[in-house]
Amino acid sequence: MPETYAYKVRDRQGKMLEGTLDADSTTLVANRLRQMGYVPINIEKAAGAGIKTEINLFGPKKPKLKDISVFSRQFATMINSGLSLLRSLYILSEQTESDGLKNVIVEVRQDVEKGASLSQAMGKHPKVFNKLYVSMVKSGEVGGVLDQVLLRLSDTIEKQVELRGKIKSAMTYPCAVLGLVLMIVAAMLLFIVPIFKTLYDDLGGTLPLPTRLLLVISGILTKFFPIVILLIAVLVFLFRRWIKTESGRRAWDSFKLRIPVFGPLVQKTAITRFCTTLSALLRSGVPILEALDIVSDTVSNTVMSDAVQDVAQAVKGGESIHKPLQNHKVFPPMVVQMMAVGEETGALDEMLEKVGKFYEQEVEATVDALTSLLEPALIVLLGGAVGGMVVSLYMPMFNIIKLVQ
Repeated sequence: MPETYAYKVRDRQGKMLEGTLDADSTTLVANRLRQMGYVPINIEKAAGAGIKTEINLFGPKKPKLKDISVFSRQFATMINSGLSLLRSLYILSEQTESDGLKNVIVEVRQDVEKGASLSQAMGKHPKVFNKLYVSMVKSGEVGGVLDQVLLRLSDTIEKQVELRGKIKSAMTYPCAVLGLVLMIVAAMLLFIVPIFKTLYDDLGGTLPLPTRLLLVISGILTKFFPIVILLIAVLVFLFRRWIKTESGRRAWDSFKLRIPVFGPLVQKTAITRFCTTLSALLRSGVPILEALDIVSDTVSNTVMSDAVQDVAQAVKGGESIHKPLQNHKVFPPMVVQMMAVGEETGALDEMLEKVGKFYEQEVEATVDALTSLLEPALIVLLGGAVGGMVVSLYMPMFNIIKLVQ
């Protein structure tokens, strides 16, 4: 049974390197290291070999997209500078700040040392390197342009990170204000309104309808507050379970596209991801059917994913790409026409890149417009919620004389 050996070697530049290899004996480890161009200095069984139990209550932390982007760019630079694949992976595993990514890089390097290709080794970690990443790396290995493909991957991931950042920036402010409104309303219903209820009970008389409604809501919330919180938690849990199902995810994605204010932003974001991903795959030499299959998994919207799968079926039957897209409203006519021009001129990847950049600018403009629109609307909502409750509470005061008996 193979055992794990720790080794120290010198490379051709005289630099000391350390690592581990799985083999049946130290002789086989030394032979493998010499074949890799290293000079063995020390080989011994790794401490704790055979006891590979690791206790982690929360599991390894998944690397961020930004970490993978930096890894790709540094990896491309090292390969372009003439460093070997194994030495590049060793250096990257030592200098990365993400523990989750570091562990994955170490495992990838070990698989490459055992004879696996880089794409095969990365394919064992789908949570870190998705189908898009592995397919592009595989095309770079076949075409001998791995450094260029890694740079293209880095650019693609950086655009995704930037796009997510823009959307988060648009959602942070309204979510914060809505949270503040809920906190203020809940605090008033739980602590302020009951004080007025005691006062009005002592005064007697008939209260205005808005005041009575507010007192009823406050009474229910005060009496059943734990049950209300539990009910909300259950509803959130059931909703999250529902959108993870195929029918629920499809219904939710379709609903997001129809939302009056945020629907266009969701659509433009999906189109941007579709165009940039397909362009990157085609430029890397990935076959069109495989590229469409990968894109359908990465657009993050089931409505668009269904459209892409429909296109793939049509392409299998010998049709062009742009014709089936005309049957899906999620793709605007401009996108379809631009793709048609790209197919006619033989520059589909360049045309997709231009369309992706255009919609990226559209997303940015939409985010800015939403921010400008939501700020005054949310201020009105905050003022209306708090002001409405205050007015409802003080309405009986305007008729206080009639209430006193």
